[in-house]
Amino acid sequence: MTSALGSAPPGRDGQASSVGRPARPASARAHRRRWARAAGTGWLFVLPAFVMYAVFVLRPLALTVQYSLYDWNGIGVARWAGLDNYVTVFTDSDLLKIIANAIILIVFFSLIPVALGLLVASMVRRITTGAFGTVVRTVLFLPQVIPLVAAGIAWSWLLSTNGLVNQVLRAIGLGGLARAWLGDFDTALPAVGVIGAWVLLGLCTILLVTGMSKIDPALYEAARLDGAGPVREFLAVTLPSLRQEIGVCLTVTIIAALASFDIVYISTSGGPGLQTTVPGLEIYRLAFSQRQVGLASALAVVLMLLVLAFVLPIQRLTRGEKP
Repeated sequence: MTSALGSAPPGRDGQASSVGRPARPASARAHRRRWARAAGTGWLFVLPAFVMYAVFVLRPLALTVQYSLYDWNGIGVARWAGLDNYVTVFTDSDLLKIIANAIILIVFFSLIPVALGLLVASMVRRITTGAFGTVVRTVLFLPQVIPLVAAGIAWSWLLSTNGLVNQVLRAIGLGGLARAWLGDFDTALPAVGVIGAWVLLGLCTILLVTGMSKIDPALYEAARLDGAGPVREFLAVTLPSLRQEIGVCLTVTIIAALASFDIVYISTSGGPGLQTTVPGLEIYRLAFSQRQVGLASALAVVLMLLVLAFVLPIQRLTRGEKP
């Protein structure tokens, strides 16, 4: 007779296992094989997009970082410069002013469109259905459909010395305020900012109107029953419910402000002086006009880090489920 102490307990799959080490069920191994097969299939679907992303995004990014460490004119032999290009970016007064211009444009390209977008979206929230609502949404989104080059040319005409803006000012007796808005050292940058605010207002408004349409009407009814007025209703219900939409608006518009190029290039070409020069335009000039590829690459890397410094906190603050 075999001793009970000497016998091995049967495993779950009917086979004996060693003492203290039960046999793993065959179903678990089969599940792992199915999971590995599914993961491999998933990577096959992701691979084409990843290859395109690596070729057109990751590789140019890596080359930009590499070029920023060299003194190179784009044609001859590159000379190792280390961090000299970055030192130049952070010590050259002109480059610091150019970066400051981009930060100032955030007010016009981002904060103003989002604030006005919230106001306009609140007013048109009740008319977003029917034919009239379609017309309103189309008119608001129209600046996004117009090419930025065309928008820059049109606004250059409007803001010129004899443009429509100055003609209106003279007609109402405010001719003393008329000036070349895009050519004046004091008004050039705000004028460019107004153009950007006009372009991005429609996008912000449409995104916010769409977000408002998803808010449960019961929340507004409960707020009214509690005696909340329009302002309190907006602060307690609308604004918290639009946290993610506001985050998207801020992200898109801040990137547009820091990476602006088209509007500035067409409307002012960076003038007068450096009053409207932005990093995107300066990178273009350094790389293709002055042949300072290393310095242009260093400024591009700094611009990327600046974008991340503004965007990542916004993404973190607006992350999470809607209330």
